[in-house]
Amino acid sequence: MTPHDQFLEAFRSQLTRHLQQRGQEWERSRRLLEASQLTHTLHRLIERVRASDLPPAVQDSLLTALNHGKAQRIQDLSGHSLRTITGLPPSKALRALGVYFDLVEAPPSRWQAPSIDSEIVSAFLGDHAMPFELLLTSDVPSLLDLGAGDLSFAAEVADLYAPKIRQQNRTLVLHAIDRLHPQSKLGGPLHPSPEMVQHLRSRPDLSFQFLPDHDMCEFDNLAGSGRLATRYAITACWAPATPTFAYEPTRLSPEVIEEELHRLKGVFRHVRYGKESALEVRHRDQRLLFPPWKFEIRGPLALLDLLARSGHLGLLGAVDSQVFWEVLAQLLEGERYRPKDEPFTPDNLPSIFGDVYTRLSALPIGEVLSLSTCAPLRTNLPRALPTARLRDNYRFRSVMIRRGAVFPNMPASSTARRFGDMVEEAPPWMVIAVPEP
Repeated sequence: MTPHDQFLEAFRSQLTRHLQQRGQEWERSRRLLEASQLTHTLHRLIERVRASDLPPAVQDSLLTALNHGKAQRIQDLSGHSLRTITGLPPSKALRALGVYFDLVEAPPSRWQAPSIDSEIVSAFLGDHAMPFELLLTSDVPSLLDLGAGDLSFAAEVADLYAPKIRQQNRTLVLHAIDRLHPQSKLGGPLHPSPEMVQHLRSRPDLSFQFLPDHDMCEFDNLAGSGRLATRYAITACWAPATPTFAYEPTRLSPEVIEEELHRLKGVFRHVRYGKESALEVRHRDQRLLFPPWKFEIRGPLALLDLLARSGHLGLLGAVDSQVFWEVLAQLLEGERYRPKDEPFTPDNLPSIFGDVYTRLSALPIGEVLSLSTCAPLRTNLPRALPTARLRDNYRFRSVMIRRGAVFPNMPASSTARRFGDMVEEAPPWMVIAVPEP
């Protein structure tokens, strides 16, 4: 196979993954081929191809297949070339390219996206100890709760802020997403009660939306289909899941991750539990059952990407030590913080993070520290979500670190409030991050 053929094969695979993950956009892509839209669609495709970071071989092939923008009809295109590049007949090939290059317009959102400058958000954090008070000043008071669990955090946000926002003659938009299926027998206390869901939905001072049985990393699809807003004033995730976000796949190989899982978690296998698939973990003579995706590894880059694309302010609360240091490694400039295939342990953290480790370890409970005063923030974070509409890299304008699980007059999840009883657990962390647009 020639290098040219290899580039085309890699592009076809990438295109196929996009179509599998963006079914809603595929359905809407038919409009791109309407007689009134076709010429505009072809011109936009040419522009996107030329501006893309695709290999020159793929760019040239696409431009030739699209007749360099001179086509007026689908029949003017090279059907054979389009099929070679995409694996699809001409009409479906154009629709697929329209999805890949983000030409499909999203349906009008039921919820307005806030308009907040990142500099203003950073300045706000410098003047306010409570980051959630951004809800009181945002032009659209809105919050997305990722991995919402029993909805205890969402309920506390509603109780603390919805009445104040109602006094401003406005309504708090509060959306929550969780991967657990409501009828699953797994997950135990992480399921919200039907009474809690109904209570939040019936509150007149809330615009509440709860999406169970949905993967938070599919945010783009959910926002694109109108089930979530395209952006929120605040995106929050309380007690980010371990081991889901405790290992970064771009830093640690699958073999190293699996070895660590067996070492720390025990022997595990997939089994049937009633009518459900489940993950069985045998640890210290105990047999524990979890949802089948419990040990799926996404890594902190996926979580940070999700925060950056969905909110003007990102909050990670009650972050345990294992997840925290892996997240921190991705936020700091310098490859020294991301050693290849070297899992973080209490023994190697001081040498890997150096002064950053010393300063953060000395941070008193409740105190806040700007991470950039310890070391430079990373200026070029790669996108990690497979549903990425945004293919460019990004950065965080500012990152604040706070030690502790719960703080006075601040909402928290039930998991965060249990940290005080976990005597074997080190105090967790809060990460407060402002993404650049």
